[in-house]
Amino acid sequence: MGDGSARTLGGVFLFKGLSEEELKRVEERCRWRDYAPQEQIIDFQGDSQDVYFIIRGVARVVNFSVSGREIAFDDLKSGAVFGELAALDGEPRSANVIAVQPTTVAMMHPSTFRSVLEDYPAVSLSLMQRLTQMVRMSVERIMDLSTLGANNRVYAELLRLAKATETDEGTAAIEPVPIHAELASRVSTTRETVARVLSDLSRKGLAKRTGNTLNLTDTERLRDMVEQFRGD
Repeated sequence: MGDGSARTLGGVFLFKGLSEEELKRVEERCRWRDYAPQEQIIDFQGDSQDVYFIIRGVARVVNFSVSGREIAFDDLKSGAVFGELAALDGEPRSANVIAVQPTTVAMMHPSTFRSVLEDYPAVSLSLMQRLTQMVRMSVERIMDLSTLGANNRVYAELLRLAKATETDEGTAAIEPVPIHAELASRVSTTRETVARVLSDLSRKGLAKRTGNTLNLTDTERLRDMVEQFRGD
């Protein structure tokens, strides 16, 4: 069990609109659990319907192709929520979720989660915004797979990973530096392709590694490189 001082939902985006008293009432309806790195939290097609809130750590949403190749969808960090789809529609899980780092989660029974949504409109609105983001991201990824070659999918994923740090000057940083296999999994290509693309970007001066940070020096040019091939 994790440190009791860490058992708060205060950092979870879904509950930002709640008062301290309301937040405490919601916390009392949760169960808490720690997961070790590589430990499975949710099993694809599993029947469990609990909702999970990440208190600390990182969890990865993944699936596997028929050949067994891992396909990563997203890395979820502290403050994120997952498992909400099964809690809402009662269907089996749509993906596996695996802890990447030591991870502490708060778990909520599906009926409790639906009750919280009814009791707190601000939470419901935050969830709708989250689901909207998921739909937009899914459409974007489908377009990438349909219209872009492997190299350009890597460019597009780098831009997505760096989006939160992008400056007006067109620079951005990704920390930690993406692992080749993980980046390849996210864009459905090979580690060799990712290594070749990053090396090429480095030669062109568009990407530079400093310690454990990958710095992008011209995001606008990188974005142009993606768009010129979209729809070809």
